[in-house]
Amino acid sequence: MTKLVSVDPIVTSLNYSNPKEKLVKRKTIVHEVNIDPAMIRISGEKLKLQLFTKYWFFKPKSDEIQFVDSEIYYEPFIIVNGKYFIDYYRKRTYHINVEPQVKEIVLLNNKFIPENMNLNKKRKYIHIKAEERLTIENKAYMVLDKNGKKAVIEKVPSAPSSKYPRKVIKKYKIKELPKNFEVNLLKSKIARRPKDLCKIIKELFEITERTIIYAPRLKLRYKHKKTNQEKILILDGITAKKI
Repeated sequence: MTKLVSVDPIVTSLNYSNPKEKLVKRKTIVHEVNIDPAMIRISGEKLKLQLFTKYWFFKPKSDEIQFVDSEIYYEPFIIVNGKYFIDYYRKRTYHINVEPQVKEIVLLNNKFIPENMNLNKKRKYIHIKAEERLTIENKAYMVLDKNGKKAVIEKVPSAPSSKYPRKVIKKYKIKELPKNFEVNLLKSKIARRPKDLCKIIKELFEITERTIIYAPRLKLRYKHKKTNQEKILILDGITAKKI
């Protein structure tokens, strides 16, 4: 390796605390089912044959498909917007080619002794260890489902929400997402420290929007009288459209 004389050691830090966080308060939106039960049954009757139709032409008769029961449940959607910023240093070694006759180089009051590389006596190098300062900023706006995967925008309700979300949650015994579910999701996607960092100057993880939307779903169960086969039809609890 290159001999280095009177150079200050590179300062590194191996123990890093968690990044500073700036998080807005979570907002919860709950939509109630605003469709008359009779309309729900009518929508189901129009669609039930699709559940048991094969190849678009083996279609059962309407009276062969029997309604069994229905259930209301809620599907959560996550809207989260934020960014991650880091100002840091990383280690680097610069390999500088010098003329063969050079015996010593003084650079910024430090002495470097050139060396041959790969047994090539005609080429000499000095190796300068240094730190480079960089910044990274990652931003993301995401609409996700309960599994943390990208949600289909069309499935997210756009109708007016309930003025009393806590009452609806209690009434339907809605299982809420964990406290920091969306925070941890976004953090896992954008707040990734560089593997080659050696010193952190500034680091910030910020969330400017975090909303959980609970959308009503209608689960209708139907049974084929001849085969006893049961199938489920899922309807949007606001529009009564098939999902």
